[in-house]
Amino acid sequence: MSLLAVTFAVLRMPGDTSDLGLVLAARTVPQLVVLLGGGVLADRIGRRIVMLAADCLRCAAQGAFALTLALGGRQIWLFMIFSAAVGAGEGLFGPSLSALTVDITDPAELGNANALCSLAASAARILGPALAGILIAAVSPWIVLAADAASYAASVLALACLRLPSRNAAAQSAARTSAIGDFREGWREFRAHRWLTPTTLQFTFINMLVWGPFMVVGPLLASRSSAGAAGWGLVMAGYGAGSVAGGLLALGRRPRHPMLASVAATIGYGLPCAAIALAAPLTADLVAAVAAGAGSAVSAAFANTALQQRVPLSHLARVRSIQSLAAFSAGPVGLALAAPAALALGPARVLAFSAVWSTGAAVAVMALPSVRSLAWLRAPDPQREAVCADPG
Repeated sequence: MSLLAVTFAVLRMPGDTSDLGLVLAARTVPQLVVLLGGGVLADRIGRRIVMLAADCLRCAAQGAFALTLALGGRQIWLFMIFSAAVGAGEGLFGPSLSALTVDITDPAELGNANALCSLAASAARILGPALAGILIAAVSPWIVLAADAASYAASVLALACLRLPSRNAAAQSAARTSAIGDFREGWREFRAHRWLTPTTLQFTFINMLVWGPFMVVGPLLASRSSAGAAGWGLVMAGYGAGSVAGGLLALGRRPRHPMLASVAATIGYGLPCAAIALAAPLTADLVAAVAAGAGSAVSAAFANTALQQRVPLSHLARVRSIQSLAAFSAGPVGLALAAPAALALGPARVLAFSAVWSTGAAVAVMALPSVRSLAWLRAPDPQREAVCADPG
């Protein structure tokens, strides 16, 4: 909800349209910068403490943002400060969430827990913008930001009431090493699992070479077709609906080789790019978007479970933060280069390359022994020790 509210709050102001880019960048950059520190903090002092701090920060920032808009404030620099605080909170919160899931979930049910998280996130991506649009049209963007602030307050209450098993791994780590030492341990743990590097790199380039062009060139071609903006909105809604379907599909599934299944589910990522590049009918675009969205949810559920099963809990937040930073840091590059590439090579060629690369990369990663042979652990031990090598 809040991203749409911020967008329209800025667009309704007099001034240069580049102001919106500044405000959005102010949210993205701190998120990437804070990610690694968020993982280290979560493993040193505990996930719940870090998540509580992140939610308090985001609650205060969004509440101040809403109040500023309600009082008629229109200073872009102030909007950038609020957005930066929210982005920093997201960078702190994300790595802890994966580790907290292990803390509160029966090891045998990790797969279902991740599928439900993916399902909830997908449903929010569909319902959130729709509800935000209604509230913005009926009242004002500030009411949406106020609701977002209230949601963080509810999260603080839920986290405060959560009862966790006692663990002292984080405290032992803090006493044993410095923060830099903790990061080095996390990096060694990341490198020890041979399947993590290729699958992370796959998503790094998916975000740069597939998602970036799709989000920039796709609307451009849609605006030139008879479908127009409404058609592009349907395509995006189809992606969200597919994600919900994928979350439901992943429930109760325990594939023998979770990373093989996860990477196989990404084969369809390039389908929307291919359909748009071929100027296919809107129906074909919708089917492609649904397939890609379903694959995204299934892939995320199985990959998160494999990570939580294999990486020791004392290192999980750090490994997750390294993975997230590597996977998402190239996204802004793809968004920035998509338009110049389309201008130089043609929009259809850019999207066709995205589709071919996405499929080829998925097949190549599936062929790696470390990905193919990684087995689903039926009853992982959340207290397991850090490993020096991955038998998978």
